[in-house]
Amino acid sequence: MARVLKLARRYWLVTLTIGIGLLGIVLALSGAGAAVQWIFSGYALAVAAWQAVGMVRDILRGHWGLDILAVTAIVATVLVGEYIAALVVVLMLTGGAALEDYANRRAKRELDALLTRSPQHAHRIDGDEIVEVTADQVKIGDVLLVRPSEIVPVDATLRSRETTMDESSITGESVPVEKRAGDRVLSGSVNGQAAVEVVAEASAANSQYQQIVALVTEAAASKAPVVRLADRYAVPFTVFSLALAAVAWWISGDPVRFAEVLVLATPCPLLIAAPVAFIGGMSRAAKNGVIVKGGGVLEQLSAAKTAVFDKTGTLTHGSPTLVAIRPEHGFDETELLGVVASAEQYSSHVLATSMIQAAKDRGLPLTEAEWAREAATNGVTAKVGGREVVVGKFAFVREHAPEAKRTEIAPGELAIYVAVDGRFAGALLASDRLRENAKATLERLDELGVHHTMMLTGDAAATAGHIAAELGITRVRADCLPADKVQEVAGIAERPVIMVGDGVNDAPVLAAAEVGIAMGARGATAASESASAVILVDDISRTAKAVEIGRDTVRIALQSIWLGIVVSVGLMLVAAFGVIPATVGALLQEVVDLVTILAALRAIGGRLDAGASSPASASVERVTATTG
Repeated sequence: MARVLKLARRYWLVTLTIGIGLLGIVLALSGAGAAVQWIFSGYALAVAAWQAVGMVRDILRGHWGLDILAVTAIVATVLVGEYIAALVVVLMLTGGAALEDYANRRAKRELDALLTRSPQHAHRIDGDEIVEVTADQVKIGDVLLVRPSEIVPVDATLRSRETTMDESSITGESVPVEKRAGDRVLSGSVNGQAAVEVVAEASAANSQYQQIVALVTEAAASKAPVVRLADRYAVPFTVFSLALAAVAWWISGDPVRFAEVLVLATPCPLLIAAPVAFIGGMSRAAKNGVIVKGGGVLEQLSAAKTAVFDKTGTLTHGSPTLVAIRPEHGFDETELLGVVASAEQYSSHVLATSMIQAAKDRGLPLTEAEWAREAATNGVTAKVGGREVVVGKFAFVREHAPEAKRTEIAPGELAIYVAVDGRFAGALLASDRLRENAKATLERLDELGVHHTMMLTGDAAATAGHIAAELGITRVRADCLPADKVQEVAGIAERPVIMVGDGVNDAPVLAAAEVGIAMGARGATAASESASAVILVDDISRTAKAVEIGRDTVRIALQSIWLGIVVSVGLMLVAAFGVIPATVGALLQEVVDLVTILAALRAIGGRLDAGASSPASASVERVTATTG
C-alpha cells in the first residue's frame, strides 16, 4: 500500500486524471451526467493548454517536436463532443510520461546502485578511541576500522593480517578477493566477516569509487544522438497524421473522423522508445563491468568498423616475467638475479617489478643500496654491497662496460643487460605474456562487424610483429610515440574507430578515436577525460561485449521506434474508415505505448548475458585481483 501511495504522489498528474475519471463515473451514476462533459472537457483543455505552452517554447527555440499532435487530438475530441476520448488521451499523455519515468528508473538500476552505495562514513582510530567521521574528512595516513560487511570508505592499504573483499561493484568480479597485509583495498569494496584495520592512501574525492561514480553520473546525464531520431520524424509524422485526418474528414464529411484518426496519432511511442532503450543499454553495460559515458558511445560502438589496440597491458598482461638468465664473466644465475633485483628496487619501470618478484620467488634476499639513481627510459645505477651495478638497455650498459655484447632473443622477448664494477655481467630475458582470451576477443569483434584491426605500440618492430602474428593482426605500427599513434588513428579510413588502451599513456589517442576504451580502471584511468568508456575489470573480452551491447541497444531502439510508427499508422488508416471510435482509439494508443516501452526495455539484457557465453567470454581467465 505504501508503495502505491508513493507512486501516486510521484505521478500526481496521472492520479489527478484518474480521479477526474472516477468523479465523472460517480456523477453519471447519481444522475448528474450533464456535468461530466463540462468537467472532462475543461480538464482536458487545461492539460492541452499546459502542454501547448511547452510546445510553443520549443518551437521558438527552433525545435519542432511531436507535442502538436497530442494537443490537436485533445482539442479536436473536445470540439466534436468526444469528451471521454479527450480524457483518455490526457491519461495516455500523463500515463506515457509516468511509464517512461518508471522504465528509466528500472533501466538505471545498476547505474544508480553505484551512486547509492557510495561510502559516506568512516571509523577513524585515534589512539584508543574510534571516532565516527564522514568519508570526506579522512586524510591520507589515517588508520580506519572497517567492520564486517561494511563498505571501504577510501582507497587504503590493509593493515590487518588478512580478509576477503567483495569487489563486484567495482570490477564486476562476483568471487570475493582474498587480501593480505600490505595489499591495496579499493573504496566501494565490501569487507568480509572480520573487522579489519586499513591505512588510508587517498582522500575520498580521489578514491577509486568516487572516480567511478563521477563516470556514472556523466553517463546517466548524457543523451544519445539517436534519441533525436524521434524529433527528425516529428515534422513528416505530424504532417502525415494531420493530412490523413483531414482527408478522412473531407471524404466522410464528419468532423468526428478527424478526431478518431488523431487520437491514434499521438507520438508517445516515438518519444519513449529511444531514451528507454539507451538507458537500458548503459545499465546492461554497467552490469557487465563497462561504464559507458553516454548513449552516443553505444551508437558509435554499434557502427564500429575498426578496432585499434595498444600492446602492453592491453593485448598482453603488461607484467613481463623472467624467462632466462644468461650470466657472463664468472657470474652465476643466482648472483646476477640478486644484484639486479637489489638495484631495481629503486626503479619505477615495469620490468623492475618483474625482476624483484622473480628474486622473491626464488627466495633471494634483496640488499639495500648505498645510493641509487635512475636514468629515465634507460636504466638504473646503484651501489649494492660495495659494487656499482648498472641495469638497463644495451646502449646504457655498454657506456659503463664497453665489452658488453648483445644476446640473442626470441620473438616477443626483451633483454635487460647488466654491468658490475665496469664489467659486463650478462643479460636477463623477460617476456610479456599474451592475454589468453585476446585472440578469441578479436574473432568475436570480427563476428560483430569490426573486420579491421590494428596494433600500435612503442615496442620494437620484432616484438610487435610477433604478437601481431599470433593474433592475426595485419596492420602494425611499432616504435610509436603518442603523437604517432594519434596520426595513425586519424588516417584510418574504415570508421568509426575503437581505440583500446591503458587510459593513461594512451590518453591522446583515446581522444582521437570515435570510441576510446580505457582498460582496467586503474588509478587515473577510471577518471580519464579522454576515454569514452572504461572497462572496470582487467579483461579485454569486455571490449567485444561493449560492441555487442552497442549493436543490441541500437537495434532494439530502432525496432521500438518503428514498431510504434507502424502500429500507429496502421491504426490511423483503419480509423480513417470510421471503424474505430475515438474512445476506443485512445485506449488502443495506450496499449501501443505500453508495448513500445516493453520492447525498449529489452535493451537491459538480463538473460541475454546470463545465457550462453560468447567465444570471447568463454575463454576469460579468472581474475582474482583486477585493479590492485
